[in-house]
Amino acid sequence: MKSLGICAGASTISLVGIESSDTGPKIIFSKYRAHDGNPRGMLRKMIEQVADIQDYKIGVTGRKFRNMLNFSCISEPEAVELAAAYMLPPDHPYRVVISAGGETTMVYHLDEDGRVSEIHTGNKCASGTGEFFLQQLGRMSITLNEAGDMDLPEKPYKVSGRCSVFCKSDCTHALNKGIGKDRVVAGLSRMMSGKILELLKKLPKESVMLVGGCTANQSMVHYLKDVIPDLFIPEQAPVFEALGSALWTLENETKPFISLDKIFVDHRAGLAVLEPLSNCKKLVDYKYQERGVAEEGDSAILGLDVGSTTTKGVLMRRRDKSIIAAEYLRTNGDPVGASRNV
Repeated sequence: MKSLGICAGASTISLVGIESSDTGPKIIFSKYRAHDGNPRGMLRKMIEQVADIQDYKIGVTGRKFRNMLNFSCISEPEAVELAAAYMLPPDHPYRVVISAGGETTMVYHLDEDGRVSEIHTGNKCASGTGEFFLQQLGRMSITLNEAGDMDLPEKPYKVSGRCSVFCKSDCTHALNKGIGKDRVVAGLSRMMSGKILELLKKLPKESVMLVGGCTANQSMVHYLKDVIPDLFIPEQAPVFEALGSALWTLENETKPFISLDKIFVDHRAGLAVLEPLSNCKKLVDYKYQERGVAEEGDSAILGLDVGSTTTKGVLMRRRDKSIIAAEYLRTNGDPVGASRNV
């Protein structure tokens, strides 16, 4: 018998396929992808790639999106319990599981029987989340892998963790002052680890298991290890909850899979539906201004707008106020260099 576990997260979709064997459940495959705000489209695409999908029992977990799927579902704490029991031996020391994802960090306190006895979560500010971290990397034109390859600086740049607006401003001001990107990345990672450690104040933190997409942030993991002597990151950390869902599905009755067209509950259930913005093009009046042609002897004014994400420049001729040149580039965390490029 085979089962497919799905975790429909705030920023990623993860799948784990398992099958029964004489030695217990065996993982066949696991995969996860960022859905970029289109969880429906990404989930359908990922399920289409599962060979012989009709042979699988399917179960799902997740905080919100799972309720929009035509599959049997369990809560995330249940999935964490099952995945932890599968990954760890009976005498393991890990009583705390940190699930650090794109939108929320959840800390689960396990009792001696491996059941979730307490759940701790931070405030709803985005500044300590994985998605916010990726956004800031994107503004600096740094990939997650490139960030992981950076050497940790001696002095990470301190950024605010109490507000995402303040944190973004701190990053922007640092880059504007010429602070190295490595110091900014390290500062963001240390801030993220600090917010996680705040949730552990009243919990045992000698041995902790870390799961979720944020395990890919190596600098954050480094700062956590400075405080947590035994920080265990399992191989299936990015798909941990999906694994728990697959394990539950293998042992329980579930809704049958009908077809790809029947994956989703009626999209109007509990949601307000608006027509596509493309239907409103007729309401928009676009204004176009013809460009002037530079002539010998022109006197012009150069205007620069150096933003945190993009840098713009316009060259305007003084005598007739016509635009004779313009440019729009990404700032890439280097406002001086972007201004020169413009």
